[in-house]
Amino acid sequence: MKKTVFVIFSVLCGLAFFGCSKNEVVKTVSTDGSTSMEKVIGILGEVFTENNKDITFTYNPTGSGTGIASVYENRCDIGLSSRDLKQSEIDQGLVSTILAYDGIAIIVNKSNPVSNLDMETLKKIFTGEICNWNQVGGQNAEIVLIGRESGSGTRDGFESITQTAEKCLYRQELTSTGDVIATVSGNPAAIGYASIASVKETVKLIAINNILPSEETIRSGHYVIQRPFILVTDSNRPLSESAQQFYDFATSPASEKWIVKAGVVPAR
Repeated sequence: MKKTVFVIFSVLCGLAFFGCSKNEVVKTVSTDGSTSMEKVIGILGEVFTENNKDITFTYNPTGSGTGIASVYENRCDIGLSSRDLKQSEIDQGLVSTILAYDGIAIIVNKSNPVSNLDMETLKKIFTGEICNWNQVGGQNAEIVLIGRESGSGTRDGFESITQTAEKCLYRQELTSTGDVIATVSGNPAAIGYASIASVKETVKLIAINNILPSEETIRSGHYVIQRPFILVTDSNRPLSESAQQFYDFATSPASEKWIVKAGVVPAR
């Protein structure tokens, strides 16, 4: 008899626990995509979770192409892209919202004496027409071209603006902004490109047409190598309540000071 009572009590406790667990809603916001957006999304995610402690925020730095695909395949709530959506992606129901504008900085090793290039010269460097630094006022050394992998938003932005798509003769194609910066900082003959928001003092910025990338020159349009940072959503699938909360915060005036802090220019 005592054994029967104990079994019944255990079952009832288990059902009660199950009922509580079933009613407990886990709130999450998952983002996936551009590695160039790591800093701005990191700051926005941190501020958002500080004010919404019941929501877990995640960011997966996989690259723009993967982030866009992740939204379409319902593997994340919001995709992150540092390139415009293609017409084929728009036709699938994907929607872009510009969060900010970012300058694509041209970077070289800190020991490189070259400090300014015009757009035509930059194009000739990346397509191999100019292959030695002494042709542009530098030392006698073969130019080593460092770029991003195919599908990268940064690569797409750089190549479309400089009109070098499928013409760049990269020595290395790397999978993240951080890898590009680290590689250029360790090679005196290297040149590459990276989000201005991610550039560190370990490399040197090159002016384009005598203009360096900055908040002021990006906002005014005088620095020509720039691209949008985009939030990607799916019109066929509404955002969850928590994802909508983050989206509303990120696109509101309240986010602007944090976007500026990340080193990019708010779209508003």
